[in-house]
Amino acid sequence: MFSFPRFREPDFSVEPFFSAPNASVKQAGDGYLPEDFYATTIFPEYIKIDGKWVLVKESRMDSAVVITDGEPKAVEPRNVKKGDMIVVGREDDGRGGVYVHSNAFEDDNDEEDGAVFAFRTGKSRESSYSEDYDKLYNILRNDRDNGYIVWVLGPACVFDHDSRAAMSKLIDKGYCHALFAGNALATHDLEASIFNTGLGQDIYTKRLMKNGHYNHLHTINLVKTEGGILQFLEKYNINSGVMNSLIKNDVPYVLAGSIRDDGPLPEVISDAYAAQTAMRSYTKKATVVIALATQLHTIATGNMTPSFTVKNSIVRPVYFYSVDISEFAVNKLRDRGSLSVTGIVTNIQDFLVNMERNLE
Repeated sequence: MFSFPRFREPDFSVEPFFSAPNASVKQAGDGYLPEDFYATTIFPEYIKIDGKWVLVKESRMDSAVVITDGEPKAVEPRNVKKGDMIVVGREDDGRGGVYVHSNAFEDDNDEEDGAVFAFRTGKSRESSYSEDYDKLYNILRNDRDNGYIVWVLGPACVFDHDSRAAMSKLIDKGYCHALFAGNALATHDLEASIFNTGLGQDIYTKRLMKNGHYNHLHTINLVKTEGGILQFLEKYNINSGVMNSLIKNDVPYVLAGSIRDDGPLPEVISDAYAAQTAMRSYTKKATVVIALATQLHTIATGNMTPSFTVKNSIVRPVYFYSVDISEFAVNKLRDRGSLSVTGIVTNIQDFLVNMERNLE
């Protein structure tokens, strides 16, 4: 039976925790933080307040810690208000009232066998991913009913007939609780539903269709004519695809706009900060995030997703997977601070088809 790694809370009865002072705080200004503000990480963080060590709530990286009524909470700098009490100081080893618990989920048998020199320690197209797949299947089976699964999709996921169908079935089976994407994913999914193309190319045969470059623009225009995606699906009696499955199963989605968008579709959030706020409302609940073939959306989601969450008063890991055929895209998120990410270098069609077939 699948089980999560044990969370090991620090022993705050020992030094340096016991004798550490309360964390220092200063008031925020009008639109800015104190100069020596403390910035959060992806890891569990404790703040000493009135002699007690308290876990930061709603954690995410690159945020300030605001203390309200004795509770520390991670707040994006743009959402900090004048007069908020902000934790200050750049030391995080516990001696100054702030502690980053970076090894919270290490198992007792996690240590290597002592080998200093070894081959194939990184993730690349030559890596073996059998264990990663099996672990992910088990996590998803558990979290379908006991967690919150968020998918982050690029348009490549619907450029192929089989991967589009597989993602739709995964949603129907309950393996998606929220979905992030851009204008392109939704547009080309809807394009496929009426033209069977993605950017004018047949999604099964890969034949380029005459005047196919019009198809996605035509699709956007039809959706706007009807007033939205739901109305479009009803008008054209569409019963396939990712957007249809999301709406049919009442799964929330966030379509974040980009400066390069065509249209865009009516549901696309064009304000970047409004889109981030919408996405954040779901990453706060996430227990698993699976990001496929979209570098910018993957990094955006990774930067607002912590390595842990609290469910039923139990601290558990948040599992983050970055999947792409490009090694650079897979590894870049880790370079941006999301150190808990698991990278899988593979074709997106193969990944989604494997997922769906193994999650019957």
